Amino acid sequence: MISRLILWALRARWGLSVVVMACNLSGLAVISTELLLSGFFGRLGSTWMTTFVQVAIYPAIGAAVGIVLAVRDREHYFSWLDQRRAPTETEARRLLHLPMGITLRALAIWIPGVIIAAAVYAHATSPRNFAVVLSMFTLGGLESAALTYLIVDRLIRPTIPVVAEVLDDTAHWSSTVLMRVLVTFAVVGAVPLLMLITVLADPTTDPSDRVRTGIYLAVVGLSAGSVATAALARAVATPMHTLRDALDRIARGELDVQVPIGSTSEIGRLEHSVNELAANLREREHMRTVFGRHVGTEVAERALAGTTNLTGDLQVVTALFVDVTGSVALSTELAPHDFVAKLNRLLSIVITATEDNHGLVNKFEGDAALCIFGAPIALEDNATPALRAARRIRDEVAAAGELDVGIGVARGLVFAGDVGADTRLEFTVIGDAVNEAARLTTEAKQVGRRILASQAVIDAAAEFERSRWELHDTLHLRGRKEPTPGWTDTPSRRTVRRNGTDPQAAARPVAPPAPADADQAADR
Repeated sequence: MISRLILWALRARWGLSVVVMACNLSGLAVISTELLLSGFFGRLGSTWMTTFVQVAIYPAIGAAVGIVLAVRDREHYFSWLDQRRAPTETEARRLLHLPMGITLRALAIWIPGVIIAAAVYAHATSPRNFAVVLSMFTLGGLESAALTYLIVDRLIRPTIPVVAEVLDDTAHWSSTVLMRVLVTFAVVGAVPLLMLITVLADPTTDPSDRVRTGIYLAVVGLSAGSVATAALARAVATPMHTLRDALDRIARGELDVQVPIGSTSEIGRLEHSVNELAANLREREHMRTVFGRHVGTEVAERALAGTTNLTGDLQVVTALFVDVTGSVALSTELAPHDFVAKLNRLLSIVITATEDNHGLVNKFEGDAALCIFGAPIALEDNATPALRAARRIRDEVAAAGELDVGIGVARGLVFAGDVGADTRLEFTVIGDAVNEAARLTTEAKQVGRRILASQAVIDAAAEFERSRWELHDTLHLRGRKEPTPGWTDTPSRRTVRRNGTDPQAAARPVAPPAPADADQAADR
């Protein structure tokens, strides 16, 4: 019901005028009732009608001026709402001043009327107690102004989400929580109690009238207090509950959180901050996802959590190098997009097999890929998952039947860290193990099982994995003085035919000597 009244007051041409006049009339009603119960009107004598008319002249003029100004304010502050458009930045900032602006203007209209009414009434009474009458009207004016502030502040609240889309900061000094608490206290406690003190301090008031007036002021204070306090508590508790739910969702990882900004107080600033927090976390998560696709999840986490300094460590890792056999001929025979599609399917197999075995696809080099096991996150055993990934890549590529690859696996001490400059960093591994894996890849293209692993990898692997491998040959790798034992995996019993041949090797043609592009890949 209250929400409907607020929306009507916002949309109707006379809505703001009705709200402002209702607040001022409530103040007049409290003052008039207080004077009636205290017996003040009875002391006016036979001229009470003349006195009443004289006092009513200024309120009538003030009401007319207030109505005209309120209608003007409706056009001035809410024209964008009537035109069904978003406010400009100037209109949005102007709207934040509305509660305090109308409140100060109400006080300005009340002050002359308070002085005139107090002077006329005090002159018409026998004791001429100007101070008592002035206090009553002053307190009534303060009560009306404070009530006007609270209601207008509540009136503009539905427009704050729209204003928040225009302004980064909707907070305003006149609408802080402290200001609302102080004004609410004035409406529900301070002003009614001061009115009661004024009545009790009037020596001309009959004791029975004082009791009636005291009871009336107590009822007014309790009624206004319960409504205003409930409204204040709801204005604070409801958004805080929403904020708590939003933060709980963010803590659970739900980043699609958007809290409606419905206040110009510190709570509105807090709502804005929560939205910024969720947006920043979404942006960070998006960056992590996109970054992780390019450099790997582990490297992305390391970069986002660290600094821009060039850092690295010496680590013992296992390097796995995959290269496509005859890629030059394939790129010549196939249309570019067809070749790229085949290559992407191959790299998808490489990525899945590597990450499932806790490795990192460090980089793509054209039709080749370098995978690292043991960096940047150390593994207690990095040889076994590397060998397991090599077998899986070979098997799945063979099952697809689109491309033929060679896979080399080597192990050793390397530098694993960031290289580059302050403006551009790249995580990489540099060391003999990487070069050895690339050389073994070239030789693996001529091996039936298409995989060659160095002696260091076999020695470091777990016993159950080591039993799957056998020495293929001692190789003289290009660029290395010492011979390198090359190990290849043995066919499982399920894949060996009754005549003793390996169907996987038989299905593939024996690769010719490595083309120039393979040698180039090996040099990388």
